[in-house]
Amino acid sequence: MAKEKQIIVQDTTVNFKQVKDSDYISLTDIAKWKNPEAPAQVVMNWLRLTDTVDFLGLWEQLNNKDFNLVEFDEIKKRYGRNAFTLSATQWTSKTNAIGIVAGRGKYSEGTLAHEDIALEFLSWISVEFKLYFIYEFKRLKTEENKQLSQDWNLTRQFAKINYHLHTDAIKENLIVPTLTAEQIKYKYTDEADMLNVALFGSTAKQWREQNPDKNHNKENIRDYANIHQLLVLANMESMNAELIKQNLDMPTRMEKLNKMAKEQLATLVKIENKLYLS
Repeated sequence: MAKEKQIIVQDTTVNFKQVKDSDYISLTDIAKWKNPEAPAQVVMNWLRLTDTVDFLGLWEQLNNKDFNLVEFDEIKKRYGRNAFTLSATQWTSKTNAIGIVAGRGKYSEGTLAHEDIALEFLSWISVEFKLYFIYEFKRLKTEENKQLSQDWNLTRQFAKINYHLHTDAIKENLIVPTLTAEQIKYKYTDEADMLNVALFGSTAKQWREQNPDKNHNKENIRDYANIHQLLVLANMESMNAELIKQNLDMPTRMEKLNKMAKEQLATLVKIENKLYLS
């Protein structure tokens, strides 16, 4: 699970966590708006509804290749009856569902659900509460995206500084007086493309050919790099500058830089996962 976040909607605190690329929102917290004393019962009342089971089943079939359809059919045979009950734990354990995460134990965080499912639950709880929730949730996401953009731009600037260090090393060590202006241009391009291949797996030209819809504004492969890639690129430019000064040939430098890129990207992912789990 990722690091927990929260928003406050009509004096009700609703926690959620990012799992991979999706937000999982606490149904238990939402239910407290309706019944602060017994939110778990509110969730169970919703889960036992025929429409709810049908919705959850369809969502899982669209998003979960391991969804147990046999068990789902068994549940459908019983739903709609007065005696039918269904808890989040029963749903996930029987069907191998991923859209709902059932909390266990006295100190659990309650029942969490994918944002698609949480919005369906909100509609059942209160249309008014749902609307306020959406406004607060969008506001938080806007702030997060703004911060992410700032971080990306800062990392991009850092990469640009290292770029100048890199080009200076090329100029001082690889550019000889006998080269023409055109040859010098290609020398810089070759070095830049070596870094592109080592990090992204393709040259700038190959990327443009594979992504014709993304280069109409003269954008390049590095404009679409994520923060991890930009950090590694900055380090690669510094390392390549040093390797050039050591008079290492391009194939040797390529091998070293590719290994460095893989190791550093893997490390950054591990660090990010630890931050999410903390």
